[in-house]
Amino acid sequence: QVQLVESGGGLVQPGGSLRLSCQVSGITFRTAFLGWYRQAPGDQRESIAAITGIGSTSYSDSVKGRFTISRDNAKSTVYLQMNNLKPEDSAVYYCNIVRSNRNWGQGTQVTVSS
Repeated sequence: QVQLVESGGGLVQPGGSLRLSCQVSGITFRTAFLGWYRQAPGDQRESIAAITGIGSTSYSDSVKGRFTISRDNAKSTVYLQMNNLKPEDSAVYYCNIVRSNRNWGQGTQVTVSS
């Protein structure tokens, strides 16, 4: 059974930084195509970053140049480094296997406010 546990969210001021972590179990991690998603109140969940098993990355236009996705195969963990945060980045952040619509975890709340 796939399990995804997000952590690292919190309250940060505009312009600040956070690093989110997602610990993954139940799959062969080194070959998994993984992504980060977010959902703000009243909005649909959106894909913001993805990383392949060999480390190729892609980003949505809204976060490109500010966020960086990475992975540590030894720890079965995917990360999202978020820099220059804006109030519109406030959302619950989730990780998942790309193109999956199941096994969603609890997510981690990110609030950007002064």
